Amino acid sequence: MNERVSPPVIVGVAGGSGSGKTTIANAIYQRLGADKVAYIPHDAYYYDLSHLPPEERARQNFDHPDSLETPLLVQHLKALRQGYAVNIPIYDFATHTRLLKTRRVEPRPIILVEGILVLAERALRDMMDIKIFVDTDADIRFIRRLQRDIQERGRTMESVINQYLGTVRPMHLEFVEPSKRYADIIIPEGGFNTVALDMVIARLRNMIQMMDRPDDAESYGQE
Repeated sequence: MNERVSPPVIVGVAGGSGSGKTTIANAIYQRLGADKVAYIPHDAYYYDLSHLPPEERARQNFDHPDSLETPLLVQHLKALRQGYAVNIPIYDFATHTRLLKTRRVEPRPIILVEGILVLAERALRDMMDIKIFVDTDADIRFIRRLQRDIQERGRTMESVINQYLGTVRPMHLEFVEPSKRYADIIIPEGGFNTVALDMVIARLRNMIQMMDRPDDAESYGQE
């Protein structure tokens, strides 16, 4: 069990698919260091679809909140906040299934949670100390998603376009875009906005330093 004098700071990074939120989250992780940040992607919590035929798996709506096991993520965040390590799922996007192995995440001063719907879920929002929304134009987001899904997830161009029109865009308008109003910080242009990124990292560094001061411990985190 972790012996920190104060609970960790939970940071949520949201934004549309291809917005650059993963770039922002990775930059925070790399610049603050693995000893300071626990990084948890929301999309690791997609439900396992191994019980469905491959064709039916691909037809699922992966951009709806119900496609993710958010209660398990909430449970894991509570454990990390209390100083316990957790084992998070590993999801295979090519087969839409969870692997048998898991990834162990140790508690750290900063718990970084990233995903398109992390601000759309009240149970997650209520646990967050800082809420960030990465705001990028729709055409840029679509191009990035197209490149990623073809290169990294073995998808065809046709399947990516069909999914974007059928579920990604409608769900973005229904759930993701409205969640921007809950953000404490909105970062335009994703990872290319170095000024905003520098400000966020400076703030988090300051919060980490404050955690080491018992008199200021109650100023950060949630009970």
